Amino acid sequence: MYSYEDVLTYVNEENVKFIRLAFCDIHGKQKNVAIMPDELERAFRDGISFDASAVDGFESEIHSDLFLHPDPTTLSVLPWRPSNGRVIRMLCDVRYPDGTPYVKDGRQILRTAVEAAEAEGITCNFGAEYEFYLFKRDEKGDPTREPYDNAGYMAIAPDDKGENIRREICLTLQDMGIRPETSHHEVGPGQNEIDFHYSAPMTAANDAVTFRAVVETVAARNGLYADFSPKPLTGYSGNGMHINVSVKERTGKDVTEQFIAGLLAHICEISYFLNPTEDSYLRLGEMKAPRYVTWSRENRSQLVRIPAAKGEYKRIELRSPDPCANPYLAYALILHAGLDGIKRHLPLRPSTDLNLYTAPREVTERLEKLPATLEEAYTAAHESAFVKKILPEGYLESLS
Repeated sequence: MYSYEDVLTYVNEENVKFIRLAFCDIHGKQKNVAIMPDELERAFRDGISFDASAVDGFESEIHSDLFLHPDPTTLSVLPWRPSNGRVIRMLCDVRYPDGTPYVKDGRQILRTAVEAAEAEGITCNFGAEYEFYLFKRDEKGDPTREPYDNAGYMAIAPDDKGENIRREICLTLQDMGIRPETSHHEVGPGQNEIDFHYSAPMTAANDAVTFRAVVETVAARNGLYADFSPKPLTGYSGNGMHINVSVKERTGKDVTEQFIAGLLAHICEISYFLNPTEDSYLRLGEMKAPRYVTWSRENRSQLVRIPAAKGEYKRIELRSPDPCANPYLAYALILHAGLDGIKRHLPLRPSTDLNLYTAPREVTERLEKLPATLEEAYTAAHESAFVKKILPEGYLESLS
């Protein structure tokens, strides 16, 4: 956890030649601008300006100046860059010229959600399980749809060719101060999963942005392409981003059920942000991806699962999101939904303790369903008073 003074000292003593100031567009895609060490003091004092009209979902040409203000606590060395003439990266807050937070900045939206939870005495930690495919590249270096291997769930080498790639990813993450928890081959050919240790919402979202960049970089260095899209191959498992949440109340009261109740109450309204592409809805409803607004213990056919875990690992798992979601926005909306359940003392509906993939139609047709298409999800978000209270005016339209 670096301070402003620590960053200056590090840059001077560790032969840092470039500082990348990173931020995310409205979709959660990482952007950056590089500055030289001599500009670092100005960056902290005044911010570094950029053309917001050129960033997807941000401002128009008539209000195009926004500023990047580095967050010193996010400093990390880019291990794949030379050690002689190092490159460091800091994530930034986006602000208006007068220094106030930019309303469409995902970090600011998440920060507001965390502050709202803290005001109610609620603390949440988040941990994500990211799935991705590794595909081969052709002779020109362009991605193909040929999987790197044909191994299956938790296979081992030599069938699992991704073993060394995952190892390199995990070691790189550790070098950058991020703690991966587990990694393994997933069900699909060339599909992999890496899970994170839980952390505070902002840290978890920062780590998610860094994780994707690391995976894509390591894959490219090995002549491969990392695909995070929700349904890369027809007929095979899609890529999910299961989000684990642990909830604590200041006085020690167990509010987990009310948090789940709030999440179930608002999930259809926020699905557009958790599943933001048309292919997202090709994944839902098959191969362990949920279709119904239900919960149960340990059951992987449900939207919300309570895993068989003890102590600090006790948590809830939301299984509908996919890796195309903006993690700052996803965590903020999940936090607000759960908090609403706690504040309104919402009762938790009965658990659905059966396999929904094999359940008879007369059972499933009575269950509430997640949106079936991107258009349906957009309509639910557009008509939601809950979403309108959280997101700035025009945000939803900027996403579409």
